[in-house]
Amino acid sequence: MTCAPANSNANFISGFPEVEFGCSADGLLVALVGETAFAMADAGDGKHYLVTGWRIRKPMAEWTRADFYGHCGELADEAAFRARVLENAEHSQEKRALARREIPSKANTPWGPSQGATVYAEGVVFHSTASHGGFHLSPERNGKVQPQLRAADGFYEEDECWAIVAITFPHLFTGFERRSAERTMKDSFPDAWEAITGNVLQPGESWKKDERVFLAEHADHWIVVSAITSDHEKGFVEVIATPGGKRGPGTEERRFLVPADEYEIGRFGFVVDESRHRVYGGPSSFVGWQGRRAS
Repeated sequence: MTCAPANSNANFISGFPEVEFGCSADGLLVALVGETAFAMADAGDGKHYLVTGWRIRKPMAEWTRADFYGHCGELADEAAFRARVLENAEHSQEKRALARREIPSKANTPWGPSQGATVYAEGVVFHSTASHGGFHLSPERNGKVQPQLRAADGFYEEDECWAIVAITFPHLFTGFERRSAERTMKDSFPDAWEAITGNVLQPGESWKKDERVFLAEHADHWIVVSAITSDHEKGFVEVIATPGGKRGPGTEERRFLVPADEYEIGRFGFVVDESRHRVYGGPSSFVGWQGRRAS
């Protein structure tokens, strides 16, 4: 990792004068965008991840790992760190240009009373609440949403459905937000995305579509729904599995023992190999299973 002196003018990026790269007191590659600080933290085994801080009131050369608290995912290398920082700077610039307005609000939302709102445009308002948040569209704005994606009440929660608002009104969002919305749409609403764009998503392009394929292929297999390191069988993981990974009342459950060094959860779960992972009917490490009839 290259850690250049924090006071070097070369670390200010042309086109992004508010971005500065440097080196912390403990040797981390760090950056500052406005009042948001970034660092490339060591995750062990040659891996790294992005961490963030806010309003660190001391020179960059005096920063340490303890000044950072936000965890923003893995980083492949220094180039990836620099790209993420510049992406954030671009996003910040574009967001300022959009001139969104913060307003007080006590409106009722599906997630509780609003504690404040951000006006993106007339009829497009994002509400924050004590537990969650999301967009509310006026009836006129909501009428512009594709019918297969439209919420009757005009509310779109912040985890996935916000992307519906972003693809409907892309001019109200930054480039970073539009890219994130496209990724969310492909992952969470693949059928609607394909219908709207006319593009068929290939394997690996949609989490939900890939999950459907996985579940269809393993509909008759035992898929783990819960796991715990066994207190009774050393070196094994005790798992509870159901046919096709189904859940709910009346679903058949069966326990298996899986060698600990083999138990690696895949993208959509762990599939029991009945030829190698034996059914287990002994004492259980699951509190909820203790005292139940052995399977």
